[in-house]
Amino acid sequence: MTLLERVTTEIAAAMKAKDQARLAPLRMLKTALTNRQVEKGRELEDTEDRQVVASLVKQCHDSIDQFRRGGRDDLAAREEAEIGVLTAYLPAAPDEAMMSRLVEEAIAETGATTAKDLGRVMKTVMPRLAGFTVDGRHLNDLVRRKLSGNEQ
Repeated sequence: MTLLERVTTEIAAAMKAKDQARLAPLRMLKTALTNRQVEKGRELEDTEDRQVVASLVKQCHDSIDQFRRGGRDDLAAREEAEIGVLTAYLPAAPDEAMMSRLVEEAIAETGATTAKDLGRVMKTVMPRLAGFTVDGRHLNDLVRRKLSGNEQ
């Protein structure tokens, strides 16, 4: 069963249960998946499905930041609930220790010493995190801290 079929089935279940909090993000996800499928002109692969979901989660995070700055905590809370629904369709995130170890290995491999080498380290570590859901900003911050010697 493709992700699009799964989401369609879950939309029907949410409608029957009158679960509006779950229904809205599921409809948004179905629309995004359908649009990407039309763009590509074919069925989406698993990695492409994950990219669509990850993109929606990132948009929600950006919206939360904007809503909080605007003093709209009610809307930020709604976006957080949507993230909760959407992340169920993403693979697990790596734990902090694993990310730290992979970043250290990439730094050693590339011979990186300063923040100028950030791009090389990121290019080396990202393929190793394939199959996981990784917050790029968090990973970027981790690499910066390790390169500057301010590890936490």
